[in-house]
Amino acid sequence: MSGPIPVQVVEQSLYEVRKKIYPRAVSGWFARWRWTLVIATQLVFYGLAWLQWNGRQAVLFDLAARKFYLFALVLWPQDIVYLTVLLILSALSLFLFTAVAGRLWCGYACPQTVYTELFMWLERKIEGDRMQRMKLDGKPRSLEKFVIKALKHTAWITVAVWTGYTFVGYFTPIRDLGIRSITWQLGGWEAFWILFYGFATYGNAGFMREQVCKYMCPYARFQSAMFDPDTLIITYDQARGEPRGSRAKRIDARAIGLGDCVDCNICVQVCPTGIDIRKGLQYECIGCAACIDGCNAVMDKMGYERGLIRYSTQNALANNWTWSQIMARVRRPRILVYSAIMVLIAVAAATSLALRVPVKMDVMRDRASLSREIENGRIENVYRLQLMNTDESPRRGRLTAFGKDGTPLEVQLDAPVLEMPPLSTQMYMARVRAEPSSVHGSQSIELVLESRPVADAVAPPIIIREKSRFLFP
Repeated sequence: MSGPIPVQVVEQSLYEVRKKIYPRAVSGWFARWRWTLVIATQLVFYGLAWLQWNGRQAVLFDLAARKFYLFALVLWPQDIVYLTVLLILSALSLFLFTAVAGRLWCGYACPQTVYTELFMWLERKIEGDRMQRMKLDGKPRSLEKFVIKALKHTAWITVAVWTGYTFVGYFTPIRDLGIRSITWQLGGWEAFWILFYGFATYGNAGFMREQVCKYMCPYARFQSAMFDPDTLIITYDQARGEPRGSRAKRIDARAIGLGDCVDCNICVQVCPTGIDIRKGLQYECIGCAACIDGCNAVMDKMGYERGLIRYSTQNALANNWTWSQIMARVRRPRILVYSAIMVLIAVAAATSLALRVPVKMDVMRDRASLSREIENGRIENVYRLQLMNTDESPRRGRLTAFGKDGTPLEVQLDAPVLEMPPLSTQMYMARVRAEPSSVHGSQSIELVLESRPVADAVAPPIIIREKSRFLFP
């Protein structure tokens, strides 16, 4: 009688252990364009915080004072609608660019891509290109290896800490932040955010790299919902490239039944996420076009036509369209709708900003005194005025009041002049007096504020009108 049949247990991990990627340096049109954007974005990020405007930092998000400074524009909490508009425009821009040409944001302007490109450049300068880095990592521990790695990480940490310092400099005046950093007088939260943002930059761009794009970024998961058959994506021309195989330059590939792909794997070696574009579009592809530059360089060496890997569309590959036919499909309905909505929102926001009045007045009845009778039988009501000057220049105001039928009412203030310092909110008490009326209860009145800049008394006034109620005994 035979025994039980042994059961073989096979364990399979649900998480693939990461294999370190060693991207190869590549040059070409797309690489130059990518570096142009890296330099441009970092000049803006690192340089904008140091610009001055009217004696203050040009761009400053002062959360403690609840004011956002954008050059000549100062936004207050009640201007949060403009932040909403900015977020809507950013989302629509992402939809538009993705529908037109795939992951342009990811490949050229995303902070993860930009800092990864910067960190890889430092890595290549210190450790060498792909093969040198692979050999260095394969060597046993030595003083030489330690020194090279220490130099690389020192450069990375320097860039990361400076990035964190600049980031915090947009929320705390950066010049004052620098002085307090040198004198070791940083506040706890400022030190925390400098180190936290620096650590995030160091970890994401130095170590995690493609893992952020593949597993942490949600955009990689829902990007396909924005694609259509006319979206420009990075494609491999299988009809031209297959069957692939190596060959000598002097051999006619068609004579031996091969396509133009020489199976050199350059497209895989230069890819920052380590994918093979020849397997088709994959969600890991960030659209950086490094594979296009690498493949074009190989095609030039072999004497073949460029474009084996290129920007194209699914419809173009299926129908063998020319570039002009591809571009004609850019003006399709969804692109026109996205563009029209963005233009309308942007124009409305710009118009609103241009017509924005820098002076605001809120009128509140004094709860301690509803109404009272004074000398000569006149009736007095007391109001609290909250005057807000959102401009960076001081202003001066004059208050008048009118009854229901336009009759002028007497106004007495607790200050001789309504002074409105720049970027401030002032409270004033106003006593409005009216002649006795046969009407009991309340009547509508209108309070009118005329405001002019202190430095230009003949400038056209800004007139603010607010309605309120006047109580009669």
